[in-house]
Amino acid sequence: MASAMPPLDWDTFLGSWRLAPGWLAIALLVAVGYGVLRIRGRSRSTVHLWRAVSFVLGCALLWVCAASGIGRYAMDLFWMHMVLHLLLIMVVPALLVLGHPITVTLESLPTARQSRARSLVASRPVGVLVHPASGLAVYAVVIVGTHLTGFMDQMAMHPWLMPAEQALYVFSGCLLFLPLLGEEPIRPNLGYLLRLVLFLIAMLPDTVVGIVLLQSTADPFPVMMRLHPSWAPPALTDVHTAGGLMWAVGDGLMMFVAVGLIISVVTSPSKRERMTGRWLDAVRSSVIATEVGADPARPLDPDSDEAHAAYNRMLQRLAAERGSDRDG
Repeated sequence: MASAMPPLDWDTFLGSWRLAPGWLAIALLVAVGYGVLRIRGRSRSTVHLWRAVSFVLGCALLWVCAASGIGRYAMDLFWMHMVLHLLLIMVVPALLVLGHPITVTLESLPTARQSRARSLVASRPVGVLVHPASGLAVYAVVIVGTHLTGFMDQMAMHPWLMPAEQALYVFSGCLLFLPLLGEEPIRPNLGYLLRLVLFLIAMLPDTVVGIVLLQSTADPFPVMMRLHPSWAPPALTDVHTAGGLMWAVGDGLMMFVAVGLIISVVTSPSKRERMTGRWLDAVRSSVIATEVGADPARPLDPDSDEAHAAYNRMLQRLAAERGSDRDG
């Protein structure tokens, strides 16, 4: 059955709000629960107020996506569905992850129980779940599976799939951003250089799906498009617009988050020290230890005077070898 929504303009967009009681209840429950936990652990909390505000904003935006014209027109216009998708899989998860919900939960526990809880969070099974590879894989499968298959047609025929899809978007976005954007006590705790590389890799699913939709020459969602109102744009125009949004806005949002991470690293001495991560630091220490004739396995501070002197000797030796090669 075709939609009864009026043609989209600013008046109908702003005037099409609804209560969306289910999503409102979920957003309130999560936000209030977070607030209660943070208040409970406020005496030992390390989570700044701005992070708590970020989490609450993420909950509020979750409800706005469902209650506003974005959610109301998502099944009438495919490009509007893409706007909804980008908000739910990128913006909402980023705001939630910045709130450090795991840390807030841990710090709300009695001191006697915190050690066991932290061990659980840092355990191997949890580490596999929150590993960046897991987040990237789930994110890519969700992006491709909901846009380059018949999922949209199935959702048009079975309306209950839409809230399930929305919940899946938020979950997969949180799984992606948790190890890349968060500072939670999870493993692995990646260096920031590797996080930036992973942000670039995470752009690939959006780019591929966006290009495929932009190059479509036939309607990929015939059932969904048949149910669109008569005032909606032609099917291919709608699909191409959505593809452009997926490619340009999706990659733009990912770059925006990555730039924010870079700024946070540049302005934080403690984060700058972790720029390269443990693996590259270990390689650097091993090279310097070899240069000074020490055991590569023994700990060596790469910023010590001994390490700096060894580094200078290595540069001098390399310069001399390059000079001898030219002379030869």
